Amino acid sequence: MSSEPLDRHALGQALTRLANASASDLMHSPRRAPAASVARRIGLTGAPGAGKSTLAGHLALHRAPGRRLGILAIDPSSPRSGGAILGDRIRMDELQGMSELYIRSIGSRSTSDGLSDNLPEMLDLMDAFGFDEVLLETVGVGQVEYAARVQVDTLVLVLLPESGDVVQAMKAGIMEMADIFVINKADLPGAQKMATDIQRIASLARHEEGAWRPSVLLASSSKPASIAALSDEIERHQAWLGLGERRTVLLQQRARYRLRRLIERRAAEVVAGQDPSFFEAPMAEQLDLALRQISQTR
Repeated sequence: MSSEPLDRHALGQALTRLANASASDLMHSPRRAPAASVARRIGLTGAPGAGKSTLAGHLALHRAPGRRLGILAIDPSSPRSGGAILGDRIRMDELQGMSELYIRSIGSRSTSDGLSDNLPEMLDLMDAFGFDEVLLETVGVGQVEYAARVQVDTLVLVLLPESGDVVQAMKAGIMEMADIFVINKADLPGAQKMATDIQRIASLARHEEGAWRPSVLLASSSKPASIAALSDEIERHQAWLGLGERRTVLLQQRARYRLRRLIERRAAEVVAGQDPSFFEAPMAEQLDLALRQISQTR
């Protein structure tokens, strides 16, 4: 954990600037030096109403001692006004006041993949402010997108008993993306049956030798032991991820996502007539930098 106290005001201002920045703004901004250390990233995703925010809050309370931990909770933005309710922070009020824990709700803006505009840059900023770990809660679009997979080290899929989420998981290919399955609100009827169904489906999937085999856990906010079990499983996956070249591959995928989003958003700005200087020097410099980042991870 960083020895310097967390400057919440400076971090909040910097995150706000990034949240409001256009692709053109990013291209003109000065390059940030790489952080001395990189925070571990844990993603929580799943359908709306599955209890992701509550689970994230309890998980943060369990993991925060001895760490500088941040929570970035993405809320859906209105496609018409661009506004977002940002209610995830309201559901985490019990976390307020912890000196080394920081919570920020951000709108999804123009994205359609459950994430947010400029999220890679926001995560880099958390590294720069000395965070040891970041919990990322996605919008909850019903189906996990590949973007969420590459932005985090460990992806936790939160499911609700008797909700049909097993079918959605099979349709979206989630069985191949999630590292940990959590049947949340496990005190509801059908939780154990759902866990058994997922275990049965997962057992049919082919796994290469040494590949991670997703675990299936039952969790409830009223049972601290279940939160501790989830935290332990996250640690186990982090240890597995540190073997071989797995993190290197993940970093390469993140660099590709950043490059693709930069091009997509910049092109959208040009089409909308916001800025016709698409092939200006800053654009070329940013593309060159992104491509070099990809090549360095090979």
